[in-house]
Amino acid sequence: MTSLADLREEYEFLDADDRYRLLIDLGRALEPMPDPLKTDATLVRGCSASVWVYPTRKDDGALHFLADSNAAITKGIIALVLLTVQDRSPAEILATDIEAALAPFDLRNQLSSNRTQGIPNMIALIRETATRYAG
Repeated sequence: MTSLADLREEYEFLDADDRYRLLIDLGRALEPMPDPLKTDATLVRGCSASVWVYPTRKDDGALHFLADSNAAITKGIIALVLLTVQDRSPAEILATDIEAALAPFDLRNQLSSNRTQGIPNMIALIRETATRYAG
């Protein structure tokens, strides 16, 4: 997966249509999430599209998230969010300012409010998960 810094650099030079394509490609690159993991318990509330996030814990204690969405752009958004936290320890995730990391992408102005309304809920779910594993 591309680093957030590399992605941000590429994103800055793209027009609106190409930014959409980049997000869609980012979503397509997500590790497949098995259908049995797409349950009410893994569903992110408050998103216009269905978004599922399932945490796993690696041997070193780092959290690895599986995610999926039934909408291509939304799947790209969750992929972008995961780039900020994927394979990090719970403490590192809790110390990460996810909103600040995503700010250069200016998603609120790039995408409709319908597409971005669930981002705070995605971030909250990831933080809650990190808090649970940190304790």
